[in-house]
Amino acid sequence: MRGEEDHANPELVRQVEELVGDWLPLPDVADVLGIRISEVRRMLSDRVIVAVRRGRPAVLSVPAALVRPEPLTSFAGTWTVLRDSGFDELEALRWLFSVNDGVRPIDLLRAGHKTQVRRLAQALAL
Repeated sequence: MRGEEDHANPELVRQVEELVGDWLPLPDVADVLGIRISEVRRMLSDRVIVAVRRGRPAVLSVPAALVRPEPLTSFAGTWTVLRDSGFDELEALRWLFSVNDGVRPIDLLRAGHKTQVRRLAQALAL
């Protein structure tokens, strides 16, 4: 799974870590959602959530905004659009958590504006 790869661009990793801010290692994701870690891993492979390795030692972590206060169900389709636009995990997270036109796409998703976010994401591929 790509989220488990070491990324060669430490500056991108640093930017994403700062933009996201609140991260959860996989066992904490399982606790928050009240599920087994095997189910969290299935969510990763099904692209319901995305994780990247961060820290030393590298720990597979998920942005808390994808699972708190409840799982962000609109993320999977948005991730598909971003992936189809050529983004990897870190690039997608940087875009989702960066302020564009006064708002972060992740906040729009949380507010239920998935169509708007996906349109913006599709425009990135053009």
